[in-house]
Amino acid sequence: MKLKAALVAMALSTGLAGCSFDGMPTLMVANYGATRDLGYSLPAIPVYKVPAQYRRQIVRYDTSEQPGTIIVDTGRKFLYYVLPDGKAVRYGIGVGREGFEWHGTARVALKREWPTWTPPAAMIKRQPELAKWAGGQPGGLMNPLGARALYLFNKGGDSGYRLHGTPEWWSIGKAMSSGCIRLMNQDIIDLYDRASVGAKVIVM
Repeated sequence: MKLKAALVAMALSTGLAGCSFDGMPTLMVANYGATRDLGYSLPAIPVYKVPAQYRRQIVRYDTSEQPGTIIVDTGRKFLYYVLPDGKAVRYGIGVGREGFEWHGTARVALKREWPTWTPPAAMIKRQPELAKWAGGQPGGLMNPLGARALYLFNKGGDSGYRLHGTPEWWSIGKAMSSGCIRLMNQDIIDLYDRASVGAKVIVM
């Protein structure tokens, strides 16, 4: 009983995700607490306000794709990082709003920590107040790309799309971006550490 109580307490404090493989319960602790990261004080996410399905967790995921592949399910607002043995790390995501959706296959060409964000010309035209960042907004806590970014290229070169962090944790599970796929900052750091340059990315 003491062990059970301890597990319950841990779940409440850190966001404990329960999964099941072959009928056996598996637990993964996703840490959304405050932390220091490369000189930045990354604030805690009030994870109790984030729907449970959008918190990082290991799930069963049957696919013919190789481990290390990233699969983005824009309809369900999930990103899967494929693991061996029919499993995946699942992250909640925010996706492109109506008119900004996209689908296809790409690869991770670049990875950046606390990246600079440069709004494209079309975005500046829609939102003239962004013109001040035409030369790039330095990385930081309020930068739209968050703590990490994975840059997606296809056969034509830079697709313009990114997998990136966001300080707007409340946007996860919603369609409100300009096409890029956003994760909570603590989750993009986890994905960044797992994903390799050259990794295949499938956006459905």
